[in-house]
Amino acid sequence: MYELIDLILMPQNIREAIKEVKQNKGAPGIDKMTVEEIEGYFALHDSEVIRQILNKEYRPQPVRRVYIPKPNSDKLRPLGIPTVIDRVVQQMVARVFTHVFDKTFSDHSYGFRPNRDCHKAMAEALRYLNEGRTWVIDFDIEKYFDTVNHDKLISILREKTNDAIILHLVRSFLKAGVMDDGLVSPTTEGVPQGGLCGYPHNPPYAEF
Repeated sequence: MYELIDLILMPQNIREAIKEVKQNKGAPGIDKMTVEEIEGYFALHDSEVIRQILNKEYRPQPVRRVYIPKPNSDKLRPLGIPTVIDRVVQQMVARVFTHVFDKTFSDHSYGFRPNRDCHKAMAEALRYLNEGRTWVIDFDIEKYFDTVNHDKLISILREKTNDAIILHLVRSFLKAGVMDDGLVSPTTEGVPQGGLCGYPHNPPYAEF
């Protein structure tokens, strides 16, 4: 049986993470490396990235702060754009974490999950309407991503994996900081919006 860190660092998982980051495209981070360059980078440096992760020496770079307009509002939504190298490492972790955690989520939850989309959510809503249900409740947790408690999040992750290497890696991403207008600020709470935007379709594992 593989440990989670073994699954994260599998060559196939790394290749699929690179492929997904390239497919997702997206702007460069603070180092200006593009998604078109990432495959060549890992061809030369994948062993060094693995070594750094295993030795708890991997240091994510600060995310690049950008602002986009909120729909139907004059306010701006802050996004944090990681470097493409960091996005690959994040995707490596996310591919394995998705397999571990997705099965624990509600069967009625459709947002940002593999093999689920708005069309399936609408189909379920239509079934409710056909059953005679007519109430629709819309709510949002204001600034939720900006106020995520790092210690609480790590504690939740520890319940599923008490692997010190993985927990250190995740915390390093949480603490990477934000570069806004050339100035780097530390991050003591919250998680940046603007990183991963894809989910695995061909996981490199069978069963845990």
